[in-house]
Amino acid sequence: MMKEHKDFEQESMQMENCNTDQVKQPVIKAKKKNKMVGMLVGALCTGVVAGTAFEGSQLAIQYFTKDKSVATSTEEKKVVATTTSSTSTSSDVSEIVSNVMPSIVAIDTTSTTDTTNMFGQTYSQESSGSGSGIIIGENSDALLVVTNNHVIEGDNVKVTVTFADETTASAIVKGADSTSDLAVIAIDKSQLTDDTKDAVKIATLGDSTQTKVGDMAIAIGNALGYGQSVTVGYISAKDREVSLEDSSMKLLQTDAAINPGNSGGALLNAAGEVIGINSVKYASEEVEGMGYAIPISDAIPIINDLMNREQLDVSEQAALGIVGQDVSEEAASTYQMPEGIYVQEVVKGSAAEKAGIVAGDIITGIDDRSISSLSALQEILTYTKAGTKVTIKVQELSNGEYKEKEIEVKLGSKSDSSMQSAQEKSQENQQQSNQQQSNQQQNNQQQNNQQIPFSQFQN
Repeated sequence: MMKEHKDFEQESMQMENCNTDQVKQPVIKAKKKNKMVGMLVGALCTGVVAGTAFEGSQLAIQYFTKDKSVATSTEEKKVVATTTSSTSTSSDVSEIVSNVMPSIVAIDTTSTTDTTNMFGQTYSQESSGSGSGIIIGENSDALLVVTNNHVIEGDNVKVTVTFADETTASAIVKGADSTSDLAVIAIDKSQLTDDTKDAVKIATLGDSTQTKVGDMAIAIGNALGYGQSVTVGYISAKDREVSLEDSSMKLLQTDAAINPGNSGGALLNAAGEVIGINSVKYASEEVEGMGYAIPISDAIPIINDLMNREQLDVSEQAALGIVGQDVSEEAASTYQMPEGIYVQEVVKGSAAEKAGIVAGDIITGIDDRSISSLSALQEILTYTKAGTKVTIKVQELSNGEYKEKEIEVKLGSKSDSSMQSAQEKSQENQQQSNQQQSNQQQNNQQQNNQQIPFSQFQN
């Protein structure tokens, strides 16, 4: 086993690139449990989509009541949704949709990208995309909407939201997480008329852990960018594991049609509660009726974090103090290791060293968040203050097998020179890995192009 780990470090530059910054739309593949050919694609209607700056807000979200009441805590100055369970259901889909539609918004994005051609000429290219969102909270200044990260990711993006009454408003990105494919956008209330303020509603969030296979499912979203539409089906499976290019996710599977533009929209139960956030569909000529949604119970802790993120100066940002390398799904399978961040080196005197993290450990989570890539960890630390105490989950090799261990860590400061050096080294390692992965993909493509198509052997 130890020899395999040494081989992993030597060959780590050839591992799969887990950074999706350049991916315009997530391509997801199913776990290879059968021979079904196809791919999962984000239910996003787009040319190029993007996401921008992050701003903080002192908010928290739990579960929303069916009557959409919101309680304000004056001590911590946080908007907290009250919790009330509801057992009432309706067989009339039109009634459910009528009650929920004011909580759903259409999202349109435009972005301008500077491109340089092979002759060195630079020109600007405008692209657009569309998706959906769910109103999940508000404060005195803004409405807060959750959507998929791939709907708003990128640089210099402009986000426009259309409400159920057909009025529009601009929005800014409050927080985004590429690993979980979630984002929260904020809409300044000063843009809204009194009629629109009265018309919109905060969605009721259900408990996806109580969802059963065979339960009715209703999908609402901005299909093809034409405006809100509704499809109906059933929950086909729970905890269906699929793999993005940089992470694995356990999702709800439904046969309710999830079409391009539905990304970020709501998957509802028969009580009209949000049990999932529509995300991807399986695209194949051989397959129909396989759509996927992020379970709302898994999403809530992440949404809480995104809603409360603060824009911090570099001197305030937290650092762990490791040099790491991503362990992709393929590498994990090859070397019999857990997916996560392989710790190649621990910076002397760093928070990681003081807490007991050692080279060879594999980091898999921080607090209640799963982590599968170094970029995901760095993204979290960027919005965490130095000195914050967190729980780091690691897989530790013991007697030839990995065992999970939780380590309490008081994070250091990114402004320390040693921390900056560690981060630069990790980034350099990742860039080399990405380049080698890209070269390998190009070589594979060239080999495939040289193969004679099977159709040429047919008479």
